[in-house]
Amino acid sequence: MNECIVCGTTQHESVYKGLLKCQRCGHTVADLNLTDAELFKLYSRNYFFGEEYSDYVADKKVMQKNFKLRLKTLQTFLNPTFHRNLLEIGCAYGFFLEFAQHDFDHVQGIDITEEGVRYARETLHLDAIQSDLLKHDFGEQKFDVVCMWDTIEHLGQPHFYIEKISKQMNPGGLIAITTGDISSLNARIRRSNWRLIHPPTHLHYFSGKTLEKMLNNYGFDVVYNRYCGFYRSVDNIAYNIFVLRQNNPKLYHWLKRLRLTDWYFYLNLYDIMYVIARKR
Repeated sequence: MNECIVCGTTQHESVYKGLLKCQRCGHTVADLNLTDAELFKLYSRNYFFGEEYSDYVADKKVMQKNFKLRLKTLQTFLNPTFHRNLLEIGCAYGFFLEFAQHDFDHVQGIDITEEGVRYARETLHLDAIQSDLLKHDFGEQKFDVVCMWDTIEHLGQPHFYIEKISKQMNPGGLIAITTGDISSLNARIRRSNWRLIHPPTHLHYFSGKTLEKMLNNYGFDVVYNRYCGFYRSVDNIAYNIFVLRQNNPKLYHWLKRLRLTDWYFYLNLYDIMYVIARKR
């Protein structure tokens, strides 16, 4: 087993099915060693249209309602004269960048998904890069704000991403992260049935303590950590239940034809943490 990305120990124990937990700090990781090519393949067009989402673009309105909530919280920590340049890691189709572009001098996104980045560039006319952050050369470019919305759990080596972000940021810069909290009450009750446990797309499972420790390792101090709610489309929920889990696409399409999935709602299960940290 490789070293823990949070504390460096090599002592792990098996928890649930296919997950390993660090015996020192508790950070939990999927027992997988995916290559860059395998990770790239996971986030092809099928991920956004069939494997994880029924239709990612069709859910744009719901996603931007969530981004509005995230940005509203982030704005309370922004210095309008300093925090002017924003980078989103895992920008996908650019829906957050489109929403946030009027609040910054410049917004930029990076993602490994080819089709998503093309949509962001050609349809939404955004500055988006199709690349792995660890391989992309930003040169002397500095960012004042970096966002990772539901992204860090997908990364094979998230600590190296935080390290690189730190190098591309001046003191006072902010990083904003949302991800599941494996130490939450919901996760502890649901255990292996917790909805956010699904390798190979989710590889790392943080708690508030382990995420704060990793951020601290690379020069960041946590200034905000709260559970955040989110809007969910009934269409995507129905698709996940009836198509992906129960293999019953006929029922899903019947509900869709009756327009019973054409609505959304707000939910907070107190198991997704929103963390904002400031560069020392």
